[in-house]
Amino acid sequence: MEEIRIVFNEKGNQSLAFHEDKVIGRCDYQIKEGKWYITHTVVISEFGGRGIAKMLVKEVIEQARKRMIKIVPICSYAQKMMLDNEEYKDVL
Repeated sequence: MEEIRIVFNEKGNQSLAFHEDKVIGRCDYQIKEGKWYITHTVVISEFGGRGIAKMLVKEVIEQARKRMIKIVPICSYAQKMMLDNEEYKDVL
């Protein structure tokens, strides 16, 4: 499997997935009232089905945890991943 690199871009309010030097996915969030609202998660179709979207959302979650910030999942993927999952209750 090709190497996929996940990078947190704090200035851009997103996590990015790279294959070589190409951005192949991202998870965007907005900051409102001290919370991070995950608004969009996307991976280009040729890289679909490899768990990259999950890695992108997990990166945002880990960065929020480090900062003790709560997350509000707005995008359907983040909602499906985070809601009703004990692993993420601390950031919701």
